[in-house]
Amino acid sequence: MLTYELEAALEQEGYNAVCGVDEAGRGPLCGPVAAAACILPTGLVIEGLNDSKKLSEAKRKRLYDEICEKALAYCVVLGSVEEINGTDILSATLHAMHRAVEGLQIKADFALVDGNITRGFPLPARAVVHGDAISPSIAAASILAKVTRDRICLELDAAHPEYGIAKHKGYGTKAHMEALRKYGPCEIYRTKFIRFLDK
Repeated sequence: MLTYELEAALEQEGYNAVCGVDEAGRGPLCGPVAAAACILPTGLVIEGLNDSKKLSEAKRKRLYDEICEKALAYCVVLGSVEEINGTDILSATLHAMHRAVEGLQIKADFALVDGNITRGFPLPARAVVHGDAISPSIAAASILAKVTRDRICLELDAAHPEYGIAKHKGYGTKAHMEALRKYGPCEIYRTKFIRFLDK
C-alpha cells in the first residue's frame, strides 16, 4: 500500500527534499535503460498511483502527465546501449539513477531507491525492496521511467520493425528470439544479453 510514511519520517529527521528513484528496462535484450527521480509534495494524492508494472499502458500515460504536472521536480535519464555494453547493466542503471537525481530542478537531500542497492549515490540514500508498491515517490519515478522507456521502444520499432519491439518491448519472448535468429542483431542490442545466439 502506498503511503508517505517513509518520506514523512525522513522529513522528521530534517530532510527537506526526498526523492524517489526507480528504473525501467533492465531486463530487455535491446535499447537503453531508463532511470527516473521524482520529488512529490508530501501527502499529494494522485488517484491510481501504483507500481508501474501493475498498471495498464493507458493508466501509466495518464499518470505520467499528472506526475509531470504536480511533482515538485523530476528528471528522467537514459543509460545507453553503448554504456551497457561497455560496463554492465547494473553499473549503467546505477549511473543513470545518479544522473537522474543530479538532474532534478530542486536539489534532493535524500533518495529512496527501489531495490536493494544504493552503491555510489551522490547523496544519502536508502534502498527499499518493492519500493514502487510502498512509496508514492518511488511509484511516480517508476511510471516516469516506464513510460519513457516504452516510448523509446516505439521509436526502435519504427527503425527496426523486423524485431517486433513495439509488442514485446525488447524482452526475450519466443517471437523476439526467433526474429533475432532470423535477422541477426543490430546496434540496438546489448551484447551480453544475446549470447544465446552463439549457441
